[in-house]
Amino acid sequence: MGKDYYKILGITKSANEDDIKKAYRKMALKYHPDKNKSPNAEEKFKDIAEAYDVLSDKKKRDIYDQYGEEGLKGGIPGGGGGPTSDGSHFTYTFSGDPREVFAQFFGTSDPFTMFMGGDGGLGGSMFDRMDVDDDAFNMMGGRLGGGGGGVGGTRRAFSFSPHDTSRTGRGAKQDPAITRDLYVSLEEVNTGVTKKMKITRNVVCKETRQMKKEEKILTIQVKPGWKEGTKITFEKEGDQSPGNIPADIVFIIRDKPHQVFKRDGANLSFTTKVTLRDALCGTRITVPTLDGPKVYLDYTKDIIKPQIVKRIPGRGLPYPKDPSRRGDILVHFDIQFPASLTDSAKEILSEVLPL
Repeated sequence: MGKDYYKILGITKSANEDDIKKAYRKMALKYHPDKNKSPNAEEKFKDIAEAYDVLSDKKKRDIYDQYGEEGLKGGIPGGGGGPTSDGSHFTYTFSGDPREVFAQFFGTSDPFTMFMGGDGGLGGSMFDRMDVDDDAFNMMGGRLGGGGGGVGGTRRAFSFSPHDTSRTGRGAKQDPAITRDLYVSLEEVNTGVTKKMKITRNVVCKETRQMKKEEKILTIQVKPGWKEGTKITFEKEGDQSPGNIPADIVFIIRDKPHQVFKRDGANLSFTTKVTLRDALCGTRITVPTLDGPKVYLDYTKDIIKPQIVKRIPGRGLPYPKDPSRRGDILVHFDIQFPASLTDSAKEILSEVLPL
């Protein structure tokens, strides 16, 4: 019997989109391995991520509701996954990192600095909302003045106007930097995008020397082609402890998982499934692109071998240092061998195939 995704999230089959999100939020926080040290927490956390990945996607959920996990993952007798509305077949494999699913949902991969961290002070959330067009990440937690170690490697650093610290005194120390992941889609990397973060920070009032809350909007210009790991630094825009210099805020570019492509520098990798018959007898391959018409590959007169990689020049991502140049799309072929052959089929193949 396959997994019961509804039971994993503790919801019924009638649950709507909001119910699914609330259930995932609750269960993911409960079983996150950084918080839950029970022996089965890691596996439970992965199951929760997989359940959310399926039930939050209408197409996957419809197939799962009709055929269960086996049908969703290609276990229907006769081969292939659950049939889609256009009669084609859909095969699902959860290959995602459950921590990445968590980071996408909550907007951070460092959850418990954010959800439980901080030392007294005024309290409250610093990062209230990340405004990515209509895609908002709600961010919660305690005071972040002492939080946030670095994540990933530096690619480029961009600094903005510093906060006035003239009254912090000589020899004042700066609070530790606050680091947060900033997830962008490949489409956004392709064109560039402006993202805005509303922050509420704790600062020392110059007149009264008392702690107060201050709201501010940080604008982040993601340039075309920026690599994962690129850092954007807002100097002295974070929380401030009494007598100290305000912390820097550092955003680190992270790639959102894409349904079609994987990023390889400025290149995009695309894998297409091809039946063994088509690989041997010929076929035409349709290759999608991020921002233009599809590309069609004619293999009607050629044999597609497993190790072949077809390069489509200039249809990848911009180079970060020269956006006028682009990488390529690399097409990989996943040749689908039959699970079994009849004796008559083997006899025919043995006659026609070369030794």
